[in-house]
Amino acid sequence: MQIKESPATKHLARPFELKELKEDGSFSGYGSVFGNVDLGSDIVEKGAFSRSLKEHKAAKTMPKLLWQHDTTQPIGIYTEMMEDEKGLYVEGQLALKTVQGAEAYELLKMGALGGLSIGYRVKTYEYDTETYIRKLTDVDLWECSLVTFAMNPEAQVSGVKGSTLTEREFEQLLTRDAGFTRSQAIVIIND
Repeated sequence: MQIKESPATKHLARPFELKELKEDGSFSGYGSVFGNVDLGSDIVEKGAFSRSLKEHKAAKTMPKLLWQHDTTQPIGIYTEMMEDEKGLYVEGQLALKTVQGAEAYELLKMGALGGLSIGYRVKTYEYDTETYIRKLTDVDLWECSLVTFAMNPEAQVSGVKGSTLTEREFEQLLTRDAGFTRSQAIVIIND
């Protein structure tokens, strides 16, 4: 394994587990989950965000909440961001009075949006020349965007609260996102 420093700017789509979405546009979930190999052959290691988050806290700033990595389209703010045992936990507030913030909220409620993707600059990493996997050990975290497609195929919205779903939408949520068969979903709905 080689440890390297890199000035490269990257966007990394990571698993996004939406824990809650409220009517006021606030949400919580995971913007990055540790230990997963993504389609770009990167793994984010526990502690990779800690230095950058400490610097943001000292400066009284937060990484930006953007739409699809477009720096001209902020769609809200992050109110909380921290590392825990699982990954990068985030709490955000969508700007519902903006066109893109309102659209992002509606798409999250529908389940049409399924990922978060981080924008960062790699400070240090380890590279395995046998597996070609890069382990990110320290990154400057600039932003965390809501995105349509995540680089990690496991990235998906796991639940949405605060919205009223039709029976059909609930069935789709159970089958598409939670992995239940249609028969199992119907049993759950009818219970």
